[in-house]
Amino acid sequence: MSLAPNLLAINPGSASTKFGLYHDSEPLLVRTLEHSKEDLACCGPDILSQTQLRLQCIESELEACGMRLDRIEAVAGRGGLLRPVSGGSYQVNDEMLSELRRAERGQHASNLGAFLAHAIASRIGVPAFVVDPVSVDEWSDVARLSGCAQLDRPCLSHALNSKAIAHRYANELGRPYEDLRLVVAHLGSGNTVSAHAAGRMFDATNSREEGAFSTERTGSLPALELVKLCFSGRYTMSQIETMMLREGGLTSYLGTNDLREVERRIEQGDARADLVFRAMAYQISKEIGAMACALYGRVDAILLTGGMTYSQRLIDAVVERVSWIAPVKIFPGDDELRALAEGALRVMHKQEARREFGKPASESILA
Repeated sequence: MSLAPNLLAINPGSASTKFGLYHDSEPLLVRTLEHSKEDLACCGPDILSQTQLRLQCIESELEACGMRLDRIEAVAGRGGLLRPVSGGSYQVNDEMLSELRRAERGQHASNLGAFLAHAIASRIGVPAFVVDPVSVDEWSDVARLSGCAQLDRPCLSHALNSKAIAHRYANELGRPYEDLRLVVAHLGSGNTVSAHAAGRMFDATNSREEGAFSTERTGSLPALELVKLCFSGRYTMSQIETMMLREGGLTSYLGTNDLREVERRIEQGDARADLVFRAMAYQISKEIGAMACALYGRVDAILLTGGMTYSQRLIDAVVERVSWIAPVKIFPGDDELRALAEGALRVMHKQEARREFGKPASESILA
């Protein structure tokens, strides 16, 4: 191997741990380590009880590949369900780890990212970061009101990939991200459509309960009809959540979350599959239009990313409706490991200041 790794990125999922070794933004080794239900169950009910198991798996794989970490300059982990924070790369500190242990915003595999990064970074004497966690909140005040004083819009989004794509596009243009006005649509098992200006993601659809439906999620639903369903006595709260988050969208209408299977059905003349597919593209396009309005119609580009952007049929359907707003650029897939590495890299190259978790946004930036 001609290049030595200088970055390690770690992205824990519900049943897997992905990690990558990078020389700057070039991947040198990328692995996905699968964890059986039995192994995870033996760790205990708390998600953080899996830390040692996952850490051992990473270290064993690195050893088997003959990889040394003596030239690593930073470790970046996926950010978990933290308090609302501004975007950027936050150095892992005791306050962050303590908050994740309390899990006040919920148990999620991403909560492990900071612990795994911190454990490895501490052993080799380098900083550990989390980059643009799902709790990134840079919304304007007017974006928070829902229309009901008892319910604010919760800010949770695919911030990591959305911000990474915005930075990547800015680098391609040779312009600062802060100078661009962008609509970014992350399209996957959940959809996040966001508006970016002045270096902030100041509005975004929460893929758990807003926006266009996706392969598995319902997106926005008719509120009164949902209330009736909840009080019908036919479903528990858990069943409603499953219906909205894992059995919605394409899965609800067509019994599959596989976009390729839906396209095969369309090619075979399935009119129902065609209707549902076109409705999803229609809803995505409407959300892009809404974010363009949030930018006063002054949009430099629309960026489409996420797993669903491998579908040329979907891309064509969306571009046909939104290309009048601004040029459309496609960034297929959602390489979160690369996004983590790039976030740490911006700090290492002093293109972006590191942030200190637990400080107000105006005080969190460290030289």
